[in-house]
Amino acid sequence: MLDPQQEIDQIAEFADSSVRVMQRTGSLVGVPGSYGLKRYLQTRHGNRGNAVYTFTGSLIAVALSGTAAWAFDEPLLFPSLGATAFLFFETPMAEVASPRNAIIGHGLAVLAAIVGIAVFGLIDAPSAYEAGVVPARIGAVALAVALTGGALRLLRAAHPPAGATTIIVSSGLLDRPSQLVAVMVGVAILTAAGFAVNRALGVPAPAWSPRG
Repeated sequence: MLDPQQEIDQIAEFADSSVRVMQRTGSLVGVPGSYGLKRYLQTRHGNRGNAVYTFTGSLIAVALSGTAAWAFDEPLLFPSLGATAFLFFETPMAEVASPRNAIIGHGLAVLAAIVGIAVFGLIDAPSAYEAGVVPARIGAVALAVALTGGALRLLRAAHPPAGATTIIVSSGLLDRPSQLVAVMVGVAILTAAGFAVNRALGVPAPAWSPRG
């Protein structure tokens, strides 16, 4: 029979890593040491206050990223960053939403997509949105997603939005060298904005990882 801590660890394999302390401390509901606007919203309005917090944080962070994309005329804002922003402001203390997992997650997703494209001979090929879905593109996308999932599991750096990023790249939507650099710059900008906005609004979000 497993002891209580082992049981908690097993549960955490299928849920948020914050289950290890017997409550969802990674979520907005139980953020220890909250202050400012976050504490006010939670104390006065409960779940509705947390909804306002997620709305406000996401609005500011994504607007900042979008402004950078507009100013530099680069694809610094792309679909999977929406999911990353949601994690930053819905489960800001969770490992899956930490800057570490976001940077490693999206970075490995890009690398995995490059491998998939190369293996199936799609370097410089038109995207699936231009040429349609062909067997080689299916193989490239499938391999990219598989590599991303396996690598992030080995590194214990789960970040679900990375699965979308690797499809974006391996499908050819953003696969030119300059675009790949822009993708990672976009991730860095949103991650920095998420950290700064959380700290400004009252959540002591980790600068890198909840584990230190």
